[in-house]
Amino acid sequence: MHRHFKTATGMSPMRFQKHLRLHEARRQLIVGNTTAVLVAEAVGYGSATQFNREYRSFYGLPPAQDAARLRERMASTRS
Repeated sequence: MHRHFKTATGMSPMRFQKHLRLHEARRQLIVGNTTAVLVAEAVGYGSATQFNREYRSFYGLPPAQDAARLRERMASTRS
């Protein structure tokens, strides 16, 4: 199953799950008035520190900075 999953998605099942969690966390951070700690818990991370580390590794910025940057970008494209 692992081999078929990786062939279909290009990722291992664990990496795919991490990708989905981080993607959902990013969406929640952008659209909601919430904190990284609450979002980490909402998407299934038991540790906010681990969430921050993985988020930064995946997106290049800490969650709050990334969300602020994306909100600014969205606001400037609306104007």
